[in-house]
Amino acid sequence: MDIPHVTDPHTVATRLTVTSPEQMRDLGRRLAKLLRPGDLVLLTGELGAGKTTLTRGLGEGLGVRGAVTSPTFVIARVHPSLGDGPPLVHVDAYRLGGGLDEMEDLDLDVSLPDSVVAVEWGEGKVEGLAEDRLHVVIERTVGEQAGGQQAAGGQTDGEQTYGEQTAGEQAAAPEEDVRRVVVTGVGPRWAGEDLAALAG
Repeated sequence: MDIPHVTDPHTVATRLTVTSPEQMRDLGRRLAKLLRPGDLVLLTGELGAGKTTLTRGLGEGLGVRGAVTSPTFVIARVHPSLGDGPPLVHVDAYRLGGGLDEMEDLDLDVSLPDSVVAVEWGEGKVEGLAEDRLHVVIERTVGEQAGGQQAAGGQTDGEQTYGEQTAGEQAAAPEEDVRRVVVTGVGPRWAGEDLAALAG
């Protein structure tokens, strides 16, 4: 997976290594501290890479109601704030082929000014919703073994998320849980943010 190509001169980026699902959730909690109403977060990564796990951490950090789960079958879920922070709108754009037009049918543009919107599989589909956005790209560091076979721990079920493992996967080497995460802020909103602080 490539780092998102951005042409805006106001970009800032950081690279992180995440070695467990709990670290991915913790990254989401740290990222939530930087977010404010109107922020758009695009999450890119293969099935099981950790997009929903990171979004769970976002929800915890924002203090929202309801368990953050994959919105695959409902397309979008709104998690109201339990305090005075913004609600979290969690979208799975995987099945949406119409790009921005289809996303607008979900009324995300209405929710965006008052909410934090996290969109899984949104790259190339929702950038037009906001001039300023945050791209989070999650890559597995182990994907192919000798002979071209998928490494143990490879996720194929869209409902299985990072950290949910079958018995065979639990025996896999710990390095197979390692993810490279690139966080790129696009637009003037992110130009002054120190994304390197996400390393904790």
